[in-house]
Amino acid sequence: MAGKEIELNPVDFITIGTIGPRGQRIFHLQSGQGRQLVSLIIEKEQARALSEAIKEMLEDLDKRSPDALGSTVNLSGVDMDLREPIEPVFRVAQMGLGYDEDHDLVVLVAQELVSTTDLDELSETEPGVVKLWCKRDQMALLCEQALEVVNSGRADPKQNGRLVYYWS
Repeated sequence: MAGKEIELNPVDFITIGTIGPRGQRIFHLQSGQGRQLVSLIIEKEQARALSEAIKEMLEDLDKRSPDALGSTVNLSGVDMDLREPIEPVFRVAQMGLGYDEDHDLVVLVAQELVSTTDLDELSETEPGVVKLWCKRDQMALLCEQALEVVNSGRADPKQNGRLVYYWS
């Protein structure tokens, strides 16, 4: 997708989910607007960091503006599952958050990971960008969903697929 930009303003939904068994999960950030569905591959630690950044941003917005969503978010009754078809646009290199005060929307900007061994080609390649404009309550749900998905992995992530032998 190098050099292209996708913008969903505003999104109808946004979520994080995984595909695959524990230890081999692939994390996806997914959003949609109308019939347009955008799926991106992210790393587990990116999901965790995004959750922390969203939480910090929403707490700051809550201090600045009393209409901000409170800290209690309930995922029950909200469909936070990934939608089909899951066809990733790209793997994410980095993400950032911004806030549009006039429209009371949070923007999540994801930039494509561009990998090449040719340094000349790398300097000429523009990464793809996805901008997802969300309501604060959607971001609060995403924050909770990301933590839930990250924490639903292996009990000891240090094992990371290694075989452990036990003797008695």
